[in-house]
Amino acid sequence: MTPPVPPQPPTAPVRPLGGVATGLALVLLAVLIGVAAQRVTAPAPTAASSTVAWNGHTTTVAVTADGMRFHPDRITVPAGDRLIINLTNRDRRRHDLVLATGVKSPLVASDGTARVDAGVIGGVVEGWCSLPGHRQAGMRLTVTTTGAAEPAVAAGHDHASAGTPPAVDAMAEPAAGFTARDAAAPAPPAGRLHRIELRVQEVQREVAPGVRQRLWTFNGTAPGPVLRGRIGDTFEVTLINDGSVDHGIDFHAGALAPDEPMRPIEPGQRLTYRFTATKAGIWMYHCSTMPMLLHIGNGMYGAVIIDPPDLPAADREYVLVQSELYLGPDGEPGDLAKMQAERPDAVVFNGYVSQYAHRPLTAAAGDRVRIWVLNAGPNRGSAFHVVGAQFDTLYREGRWQLRPADPGAAQVLDLPPAAGGFVETVLAEPGHYPFLSHLVADADRGARGTIEVR
Repeated sequence: MTPPVPPQPPTAPVRPLGGVATGLALVLLAVLIGVAAQRVTAPAPTAASSTVAWNGHTTTVAVTADGMRFHPDRITVPAGDRLIINLTNRDRRRHDLVLATGVKSPLVASDGTARVDAGVIGGVVEGWCSLPGHRQAGMRLTVTTTGAAEPAVAAGHDHASAGTPPAVDAMAEPAAGFTARDAAAPAPPAGRLHRIELRVQEVQREVAPGVRQRLWTFNGTAPGPVLRGRIGDTFEVTLINDGSVDHGIDFHAGALAPDEPMRPIEPGQRLTYRFTATKAGIWMYHCSTMPMLLHIGNGMYGAVIIDPPDLPAADREYVLVQSELYLGPDGEPGDLAKMQAERPDAVVFNGYVSQYAHRPLTAAAGDRVRIWVLNAGPNRGSAFHVVGAQFDTLYREGRWQLRPADPGAAQVLDLPPAAGGFVETVLAEPGHYPFLSHLVADADRGARGTIEVR
């Protein structure tokens, strides 16, 4: 809100931002980032501090958003100066600038600009980008006055961190109508060209009994759909962004320059990502947009199976994608601060706490059971184990490490984030065979289930 026009102030020299040495430094700074101090005769600006009156001078500073940072990220002006920030976005994604005083720029597209009138500066004013996760990823800016004490850096929270997140009971029984995600592996598709459409969708989903989160997903589920093919197959993936922020995609199953196919696209845009699978394994795909930790941690991940040549048939074949949940308030996106601190509320297979403990996977006695496991992370390792079973086959990160003819066996498939493989076992006796991550704290957080052998 602009107050009435005051009498014109007398002509006054431009106020410098420091002594001789500072002035020389600022000459260089002005060349690099366009800082200019100027006298104005415009109406008196709104004060950022009610205790400081406008002194009749304005400082204009050019700030660039690039690499998920503001440059410069600290602005010092004389107390009582009016501050104008000319914001230029050099990133490939949108940004804005919000000040703690309530001043806010519009969203600025790549290569766009905006003028932000910060008002009269009388003390420390914090600023940040308000897009989800950007503030916590480092897009913060501090405005202060000449001679002011060094301010403490605020941790910063985006909208997902406000409020109290719900508690997860990893032992709770889902509601009677609950249906677990189908863990059966898809059959290898016919043909050598696979055209796939993946839509970015923001959806509310139950992730534990009584706990809902607003997930960012591919095709409405976290994890996204499991894709499958053979060495030499070509995947033509159309990504459509139906979300509210920019998103991209990265397929580990392909090897190509990421500049164009993995670039972030704005809401309403689409891109085509084409790659040919040249190596076998179970590969992760995920959102490639910064902060990547937030996008993966909030549901944007999935698996691509590229079968090893001459893969034998199995009686039962399942896919388990392990991931972590970092809960925001009920019905809101996940909390980036928890992700950065590596404090998960739950660790899950296929997106829901302990779902296969209540809706077991099934097999018949004597079946050869193959279980593909991908650890989508984003932070925790996995140590996949089936209680009461030994793995006579272990395939990890593109390499056979055990075959049935070998004399030994394995007890665990250990996978860091983004790694994958499969194990096979023959469950000879009827019964209930628990499976879990043998990082037992994570099993207690929900990374567990059961195979029911009839």
